[in-house]
Amino acid sequence: MKAGKKDYLYKIICIVTIAAGIAAIVSALILDFSGSKSNIRGPMLLIGMTALIFGIFRLPCKKHRQLINIVFLFPLVFAFTVTVIIPFMLGIFYSLTDWNGIKFTQFLGLKNYIDMFSSMDYVYSFVITVIFTVCNMLLVNLLAFMLALLCTSKVRGRNFYRAAYFVPNLIGGIVLGYVWQFIFNKVFIILIPGSLSMLADANLALVAILMVSTWQYAGYIMMIYVTGIQSVPKDILEASNVDGANGFQTLRKIKVPMIANTFTVCIFLTLVNSFKQFDLNFAITNGAPSRILNGKAIQATEFLALNIYKTAISKNEYALGQTKGLVFFIILAIISLTQVTIRKKKEVEL
Repeated sequence: MKAGKKDYLYKIICIVTIAAGIAAIVSALILDFSGSKSNIRGPMLLIGMTALIFGIFRLPCKKHRQLINIVFLFPLVFAFTVTVIIPFMLGIFYSLTDWNGIKFTQFLGLKNYIDMFSSMDYVYSFVITVIFTVCNMLLVNLLAFMLALLCTSKVRGRNFYRAAYFVPNLIGGIVLGYVWQFIFNKVFIILIPGSLSMLADANLALVAILMVSTWQYAGYIMMIYVTGIQSVPKDILEASNVDGANGFQTLRKIKVPMIANTFTVCIFLTLVNSFKQFDLNFAITNGAPSRILNGKAIQATEFLALNIYKTAISKNEYALGQTKGLVFFIILAIISLTQVTIRKKKEVEL
């Protein structure tokens, strides 16, 4: 009986500790949001969090394991909520106002969305981003797969090739962009006398970004393909060799089907990264040169990410920039999920 009373008292103490922790946290938040200059807000929040975690951790109950899991997951969930979920919800709200980056004065409804889709430069940026994404996805995966086949063959120095092809991915996009800008504007012109820089032509500038992006990213995707190819069982390859299959037949009938999941991962990564391209676009051309479309001058190589950045930062139209960013996220999510779903079905078929 004494033991039962002791356990009951211990449980009451834990519950009181949890309640006190919650009260301290709520009080600290109220002081913070009310603009109080009191110095006890921080210590109160820290003490409240400590009391809450300790109380839950020591609370005796049948579902103690679940409570412990919640305690350990709480920091990650809290950080994700504060840095991702809450800003995303606020972004949806700000896209419906005239937010200037600090405050808003009126509710505009869908005006920002109407202005966005009626803007010629945004529509053009969307189209050119899709074109770049498709071309870059195909070129990067094709080149990366060919390099992976080379680096997994019996060619001498294949480990050196792996390292050499991967090195461009280690260079930051901004630095790499400025280096290649110098190459296009200075080196190529010297090597080819009388020629103009590719960056001065609206069509060739897009090709230039495509070249650099493929060169930079192919080595990274190659390493994923190398891992996939090396995971193919050796006995199956030996059996195909005994049956008289040549290299192309082995590749088409055995290797490609058995690394279908690798293709899914690589296509997903290249699709997302190509659609989000910003650093190379910013450093190499910054959207230039201009192109005349329906009598209006627009930036010929301004991808969606750069267009959103310039709208918010350069033009100080934060609400419109937030609207474009929200639509950008939705489009990217739809494209990514659709691609993964289709590739998963293909994996089953293979």
